[in-house]
Order: sequence, then structure tokens, then C-alpha cells
Amino acid sequence: MEYGLKRPHSLRILAAAALLVGLAGCGDSSEAEKETKSSAASASFPLTIEHALGTTTIPEKPERVATVNWANHEAPLALGVVPVGMAAANFGDDDKDGLLPWVKERLTELNAETPVLFDETDGIDFEGVADTKPDVILAAYSGLTKQDYDTLSQIAPVVAYPEAAWATPWREIIRLNSKAIGLADKGEELITDIEGDITEVVAKYPQLKDKSVMFMTHLDPNDVSQVGFYTTHDTRTLFFEDLGLKIADSITEASKDTDKFGLTVSSEQIDMFDDVDIITGYGDEKGELLDKISKDPLLSKIPAIERGSVYLLPDTKPLGTAANPTPLSITWVLEDYVKALAEAADKVN
Repeated sequence: MEYGLKRPHSLRILAAAALLVGLAGCGDSSEAEKETKSSAASASFPLTIEHALGTTTIPEKPERVATVNWANHEAPLALGVVPVGMAAANFGDDDKDGLLPWVKERLTELNAETPVLFDETDGIDFEGVADTKPDVILAAYSGLTKQDYDTLSQIAPVVAYPEAAWATPWREIIRLNSKAIGLADKGEELITDIEGDITEVVAKYPQLKDKSVMFMTHLDPNDVSQVGFYTTHDTRTLFFEDLGLKIADSITEASKDTDKFGLTVSSEQIDMFDDVDIITGYGDEKGELLDKISKDPLLSKIPAIERGSVYLLPDTKPLGTAANPTPLSITWVLEDYVKALAEAADKVN
């Protein structure tokens, strides 16, 4: 599969918005920056945002925006605001430059240099964040602990996730992060654009409608004593509903009594997946994992695997991030992801 063959129309629309929004963190005052301040005049500061880790007050419109953890930089970038620092990509970054392709393209569209990239291999780089001297730190989609939050709050106001770690749906990622930088109205426009892109692509594949689906966590083919799956609290699972699919009843039921985003069941219980039409998850570029589980005496008995209605994302490629919807990635990978799911749906009787 090829990804990124066409520039997403939502990004074409927002490229024009960038002329109004300007670049955060730049030292010189341009006409675009003056327009930014004018367009944000309707945003009332000081501004207070409540979230799972507390209440954050942002005293005035941020000029220097930093982001931590996965994808929070994508909301301001989509709206034309370049962070002074952001987390380096640590999944799907096949060229190892710390940037996923849709982020790299957006920076090019904005004629912006790459921000400071925080290495979060061993956790948040607090010193690196502090060095960028931010006015606000965006983390609406993150795994911040209370200690992380308290430490970051000594640097600048922090916007954490609304309810649970790693469970913020893509619309709320945009809403919270855009509100924090005084661009809530632009954030709603971005959501509308992305929803339009989704509707346009999904309409091409009517076979997806109401097919039941689950997303397996990383599977070790050498140890099938347990099978993992993402619950209805995880954005990967929630995104299926945007695509006209139905979260399998077995997954919904298993998710009711937990707030975890992932669960495992023993191999003796895998018949719970008999109601799943399509299985997706993470695999490898050559398809070796799918081949192994298709031949496994136990896993091969799962109906979706037996009939081949399975699509495993290549987890070392940018496309491997497709299932985890973020503001800039959705439109970029949408066509390929939906097409692959539709091909799996074609094998469902």
C-alpha cells in the first residue's frame, strides 16, 4: 500500500488558515502574527480548563506552546501554530528523524523549522521542556501521572486529559488543545473538515457498514496463552464507529467493568471472539505474523482468522499509526486504512 499519495483536503483548507494564525514561538513580529492576535481577540483570557489532574488557568493567550506525549502537537500545527517544542515520534517513524510524514508536511506548508524534539524514550524530558520556556504545555492526549503534571506545572500551565490517560478521543484532543491556545473556533472548523474527509472516504466502501470489529494488542505468535485487545476506552476502538463499523458486542461487554484501555483473555476463552467479523491489530510489513497466527492450531479457530477477514497494520511504518486517530494523521492515512478494512470485510459471509 502507498500512503500520502494526495494532500488531504482538510490540510489544504487549513493552509489558508495558517496565513491568519501565524507561527507561535517565532521572534519577529509579522503581519500574520498580528492577524493571529486579532482573530484570537474573542478568546477570553484568563482561561480555565478542568481536566482529570486538576484545574489549569492560562493567564493570557500563549505565544510559546510546548507539547508532550503523543500527537498533542498536531492540533496547534493543523491550526497554523508551531510549537517551540514537542515529543519526537517514537512509533512508525521509519526514517528515524523524529517526525511522522504528516507532521513533516505540515511544517513544510508553514515554512517552519522543526521544533525542539523531546526524547521521551525514558519518560518526559522535563529539562528539555523547561528550556523551551513555554507559556502553556499541551497534553490533552497523554499518559501523565500526577507527579508528571505537578512537575510540568512548575514550568507552565498544563492541559491534561479530560478523564483517563491515553483515552481522549480525537475530537476532544482538538477541542482541549485548541481552546488552550485561544483558537477554539478554529478547532471546531478543523473537526468539521476531518469529519467531511471521513464521510467522503467511508462512502466508497459500503461493505463496512455495521461489520463488527476488534483491535488486538501486540501479539506474540510464540506465546498464545493469552490474547489481548483494546477496550471501548481506547481511541483505536472508538475510531471504528467513525468508519461505520460496529464494536463487537464481546468487546463492549468486556469493557463495562474496567477503565483500562487494554485487556487480555486466556486462550481457553477466545471463543468470545466468535462474534467478531473483522480483526485488526499490529503486524509486520511482510505479513509473517498473520501467516503464523493463521496456521496456529488455536488462533486459527477464531472465525475472523479462519476466513481471513483480518488486517494487521505494519507497526514499523507510518501506516502503523493509522488506527490511533490524531488531528493530522486521520486524513493522511484514511484512504489506505479504510480500504484495507474493506478488503477484510469482503471476506465476511
